[in-house]
Amino acid sequence: MNPKKKPKFLRYMHEAYRRLGTSWRKPRGKQNKLRVREKGKIKMPSVGYGAPKESKFLHPSGFREVLVHNVDELMNLDKGKEAVKIAHTVGTRKRSEILKKAEELKVKVLNPGVKV
Repeated sequence: MNPKKKPKFLRYMHEAYRRLGTSWRKPRGKQNKLRVREKGKIKMPSVGYGAPKESKFLHPSGFREVLVHNVDELMNLDKGKEAVKIAHTVGTRKRSEILKKAEELKVKVLNPGVKV
């Protein structure tokens, strides 16, 4: 297994009983083979699969996401480390204002939505 890629954690026995669904549930049965971590069973989530502290909460582009609602919130951003994500409640007019100001300040916008 690639050390950087974690396995998909699927619910035990989900393929046998469709009503269970695939979302992860911790096995709690007394004789459950997965709970005992028997060899050959699917993987269980554990602390060791966590991401490194430096890469946690980062956008895939490598920037830290900052939620912005208006133009004033663009002013105190670190262009090298932070990228803007415009809130979904912002309308088209204010969104275009934010995009123009972000272009002036050379700040990366993750969800532009409309053309300037």
